[in-house]
Amino acid sequence: MWIIIHTLWQTLLGFAFYYPLFMSYLWMIGAILYYWRIERRDPPASQPHHLDHTPPLSILIPCYNEEANARETLQQALALDYPDFEVIAINDGSKDGTAHVLNSMASDYPRLRVIHLARNQGKAMALQAGALLARHEILLCIDGDALLDPQAGHWMVRHFVSNPEVAAVTGNPRIRNRSTLLGRVQVGEFSSIVGMIKRAQRSFGRLFTVSGVITAFRKSAIHQVGYWSDDVLTEDIDITWKLQRSGWDVRFETNALVWILMPETLKGLWNQRLRWATGGAQVLIKNARALLLPSQNHMWPLLLELLLSMLWSYGMLLISLIWFISLLPIKGMPHFSSPFIPDQGGVLLAATCLTQFGLAKALDSRYDEGLGRNYYWMIWYPFVFWLINILATIGAFPKALRWRHGRRARWISPDRGVQQRGMNP
Repeated sequence: MWIIIHTLWQTLLGFAFYYPLFMSYLWMIGAILYYWRIERRDPPASQPHHLDHTPPLSILIPCYNEEANARETLQQALALDYPDFEVIAINDGSKDGTAHVLNSMASDYPRLRVIHLARNQGKAMALQAGALLARHEILLCIDGDALLDPQAGHWMVRHFVSNPEVAAVTGNPRIRNRSTLLGRVQVGEFSSIVGMIKRAQRSFGRLFTVSGVITAFRKSAIHQVGYWSDDVLTEDIDITWKLQRSGWDVRFETNALVWILMPETLKGLWNQRLRWATGGAQVLIKNARALLLPSQNHMWPLLLELLLSMLWSYGMLLISLIWFISLLPIKGMPHFSSPFIPDQGGVLLAATCLTQFGLAKALDSRYDEGLGRNYYWMIWYPFVFWLINILATIGAFPKALRWRHGRRARWISPDRGVQQRGMNP
């Protein structure tokens, strides 16, 4: 029995070490390929290519309890540098003064239309209501606290114009609030983790998810797949998989910028990551049978990555349990050294992590001038965010299994940190 435990221990340690190491280098290679093939040829984000054809846009902004942010978000969206567009704000049964803010602005801005839902239906239903009432084929969806870059429309529309198989184009979120340690670390995370993974996934195949905070959709494609699902916690992940499984192309546009607010408390961060992890688990459960369908082989790498990521988190839990048990006075039980004290392998992981953050800084510095000031703070990422993400993943799968099919996923007002007004901090 002890031999089996020892073998299991060695296997788990190997997987825990080599999986993140392998994925980190895979992401870096993919990001470099994306930059070399696509990104390096682009002009600055503020100077998009001229389009011969600029189809009109409908900007959808679902709002729930956004009294503090709605005016700034809508004013920024209405300032979009684009020939023909409308802005549709969907008040999803807000309990604060959101309705008053939206109505007062609608009388001042002819481009703005306001939809009021009688009660809170959730973001997916708010987006669907906006899509059904939108006048135009291309829907640019942003969150109610996001500040849209004036040139984002041109950068995203070019994909729809050049290829009729493009169903969605996701943008490049940048974090506004950077006054705390959690905020500064997330600045690096969105570059080295979120942005880098999207680049790599576009180099090697399909995107795992669009960013719910900024994505443009082709309305006919959304209609074909049945719109956004209202019974999943992360409608952005779900719609990405629905579109790609139906054969549509989903792209990433690094020049389409939006400035967002992120949690800056541990409670807010935990709630956010648990929701993201539960949404990922729901996608895995919902799409697992695609592994048995040869026609869906273009989704197999994403499913495999999602499965291995979940197994890695549970592997870390099992390593911790075995190590703790080995400390107990059990006859014959082998003693294992702490897996949490850095050794040569830990130094290699740390060096790889810093290399990844450095590469991300180099790639994203053209979009975000403040990245260099946040590089130092990234040493805290493994200590805080890895632990939170591991625990969230462990808790997410049982929660996803218990989630009743058809149960409406409604949102609550998130922690938006210490807010700083303006586009680029």
